[in-house]
Amino acid sequence: MKLQNRDFCFCTFAAGKVYRNLVKNLIQDCQKYAPGTPFILLTDRPGDFSDIKNNDVLIFGHKRQGVLCYHERRFAIANALSKFNSCMYLDADIRICALIPDNLSWFPGITARSCTSMMKHIRGRLDKTNPPRLTLVKEFNFYKDMAKKIGLDLEKDPITFVNEFLFVVTRDGGKEIEFLEQWQKLALYAELHQHHKHPAYAIGLAAAKVGFPIRHDTMEGIDFFDDRIEKVRIAKGQSDPEAKKMYFEVQKKIENSNSSIFDKIVRKITKNIEYIYHSVRLRSYF
Repeated sequence: MKLQNRDFCFCTFAAGKVYRNLVKNLIQDCQKYAPGTPFILLTDRPGDFSDIKNNDVLIFGHKRQGVLCYHERRFAIANALSKFNSCMYLDADIRICALIPDNLSWFPGITARSCTSMMKHIRGRLDKTNPPRLTLVKEFNFYKDMAKKIGLDLEKDPITFVNEFLFVVTRDGGKEIEFLEQWQKLALYAELHQHHKHPAYAIGLAAAKVGFPIRHDTMEGIDFFDDRIEKVRIAKGQSDPEAKKMYFEVQKKIENSNSSIFDKIVRKITKNIEYIYHSVRLRSYF
């Protein structure tokens, strides 16, 4: 069965000028390397994509619910699963570099390109310095408290840390809805305590709480570019620095697009105002 004939789609969330420009490249990649496969985009400015006429690209406006945008990806996933059996979430700055195999299949639950035991991940961060940095210890204690809020023990229960840049979510008889509901609760709890980033903790805890299975899969045959991962590969001698040089250059050009000093100042002020506004707005609900 061909990939494009399956009950499957790509999805992502993109907010802000930089990410809206970056995601346009990802959309083009998916159209080129997985033609006919639907692509769902949630964005703060759908009008920026009015030039995309492909019926397989479904664009939805989204108003930020959190203080920052890291947990907003759950809304893209929820939208995708309301229409398709499986969705592959891709960060907006990822690139697809070659044809997607047409024999892909996914088990119910989460299939992660990169994941590990959550305690192994946390211990790895804590052990980088001796003694551990105080900020990391405080962060660890917060995530232990977050686990307790939903009846889990971070140090004893089997909980998986999912690197959120690329993973697949597949329906599992309604557990996917329970998973998203738990993620919602955890996202709000984290945001209210100024932990706006790192949704991987909420993903792992939510999945463990409702018994939503997580499996690791190298996803052999899916050739992708992520600048952070590629830098690690190059440093370890696992990748030729020239192989994906073009992708680095394109991303750098978008991220460092020419702006006047005035524009940069306005952008920074706007960002700070938005942070204050969304922080107050979120707290007003509780």
